[in-house]
Amino acid sequence: MFDAVIVGGGPRAVATALRVAARRPATRIRIAIVDAIDVGAGATWRIDQPAEFLNNTTSGSTTIHADESTRMSGPVVPGPDLVHWAEAIVQRGAHPTPWVLEEARAVRPGSFPSRRLQGIYFREQLDAAEASGHVSVTRIDGTAVDVRGDGAATRTVVLSDGTELTASVVVLAQGMVQALPSEETERFERAARERGLVYIAPGMPAEQDWSAVPESEHVIVRGLGANFFDVVAVLTAGRGGRFEPIAGDTRGRLRYLPSGREPILHAGSRRGVPYRAKADGWAEATPFSARIADRAWFDALATAEPASLDFRRDVWPGIARELAVAYLTALAGWAPEAMLVPLQAALEELDRAQDVAALDEVLTASIDQDLDDGAHAFTIDSLRRPTRGEQITPEQWARQVAQLVEAELGSMSTPDTHPRAAVNRAMGALRGQAGRLSAAGVLEGRSAVLDFEGWFNADGLFLASGPPSGRTREVLSLIDAGILHLTGPETEVSLDEAAGEFVARSAITGAVVKARALIEPRMSKGKVPATNDPLLRALLDSGRARVHTRRSRDGVDVETDSMEATGAVLDDRAPGLNLVRGDGSVDERVVVLGIPALSTQPGSAIGATPGKPSPLLAGADVAARQIIAAARSKPQDEDAGQLRA
Repeated sequence: MFDAVIVGGGPRAVATALRVAARRPATRIRIAIVDAIDVGAGATWRIDQPAEFLNNTTSGSTTIHADESTRMSGPVVPGPDLVHWAEAIVQRGAHPTPWVLEEARAVRPGSFPSRRLQGIYFREQLDAAEASGHVSVTRIDGTAVDVRGDGAATRTVVLSDGTELTASVVVLAQGMVQALPSEETERFERAARERGLVYIAPGMPAEQDWSAVPESEHVIVRGLGANFFDVVAVLTAGRGGRFEPIAGDTRGRLRYLPSGREPILHAGSRRGVPYRAKADGWAEATPFSARIADRAWFDALATAEPASLDFRRDVWPGIARELAVAYLTALAGWAPEAMLVPLQAALEELDRAQDVAALDEVLTASIDQDLDDGAHAFTIDSLRRPTRGEQITPEQWARQVAQLVEAELGSMSTPDTHPRAAVNRAMGALRGQAGRLSAAGVLEGRSAVLDFEGWFNADGLFLASGPPSGRTREVLSLIDAGILHLTGPETEVSLDEAAGEFVARSAITGAVVKARALIEPRMSKGKVPATNDPLLRALLDSGRARVHTRRSRDGVDVETDSMEATGAVLDDRAPGLNLVRGDGSVDERVVVLGIPALSTQPGSAIGATPGKPSPLLAGADVAARQIIAAARSKPQDEDAGQLRA
């Protein structure tokens, strides 16, 4: 029998093992970690994925060890962040995995490592937890399909091959769970099989067969989020294409040298433009300072009556005002000729604006809309709708795309002064503060789900969780080279059954593209109600778990995308983050960490950064505390036998 079985072998499993070791239990704790892909790295950071797949967080912002900044009841035990770990490898001059030394040499605090290198880091930190002598780890390749309750003291995890793992505590740490295929996905997959089309369905990029994408043909891409940049990399540089600097270009513009094996990509989405890039030297950028929506402003909102605030009405205008202030303040220094009124006068008008529509009126009146063909125009509405919903000609869209290229180059190379970078940085700071309101329970249920967890989180990812600047420069060079075409906002994809091809149409630009290949570079974002994870499905479908709901003003319960778990508890005498059953009772032998319970654990989807509070690591400490407590109370005669097949 194990002291704990952890389902999911990624960073939360590693962090839990490290937090057990940090607490220095009196006897060695026996943990089994189950993962279908890679114990230690998990699916996202699996070590067999292409080197082209990069992390979107800098090396200097990556750790798996808790420090004093994270509030937890367990002790702080130092450990290397990714930069110091890489430095140690370089100093040794060797590594058992040959490519690790080469990639470690390129690691700098502001660099973006490959995801496979971060996977090696996680693996070796798990080894370090075991080397402490306080934890023994049994690594099991498999898929968990159920958790059986065996009375008050134990739980048994059942694997797909019939293996049973019994433990005092089970920790669910599956991370980014995927979704059951939609009716459209099943229809597209069926058409691909029957008609010889190519369809790359939504899923993890590292698990897709990219060799199936045809060379030199036109290919439709639906989705311009984080995974889009992986697709571009693997289908261009991954097929022998090369990116080279353009001599004399101070903003780092690249030229693409094709191999002839890359497809011609036609990419679109609802927004119509790719995620904004992180700036060069992202980790060292000047910190954002709020004009009004500072920490005290959010503190005051957090004291409101439970479920009393409407996010769109009470919170978003304050955040949007800061985005507008950030843009105008930077624009006044970047292109003062674009300002139609003095900056201070414009800021005072923004202070008086009561809603987003009024903010946009001030922005429109303050900025020369015609200067440089409208290159400096900006509104809050345009962040979600680049043309503000207006139909435009293909020529007008081409000019907007050209302006996007120039704006991104400027934003990346001069992040401290460029207006575009100022907006990105403001959102990066404010979305975390907004998350505190969700955690405090002051948002009305429907607004919390549809507004905060819906479009606002999407806007936050778009502005502040984009790709490395180098990867965006590659995308921009592909646009310049005619290898990548942006079809426009409100792009929809259909299947022409008669012609046997996929069709992409933009309702804004009028673009129509037909192709025999369609790529969907997106994931399910961890939405539990529609997950295909067999263990979560078994728990939800049987009533041994339930989807977390929020109460709306009209008394209707609104489903979130997460399963319900109890809140974190810092008191070592009490459990926390435990599974809530369908009848509302709590299973204190099952802990739920991170993404599957994200609505009750805000911020836990974000990786840990040195010197910053980490919900991920705080949750791991709560799980470690429960594992050790259960081990102390376990009768000695239960130690016989570890797994049954």
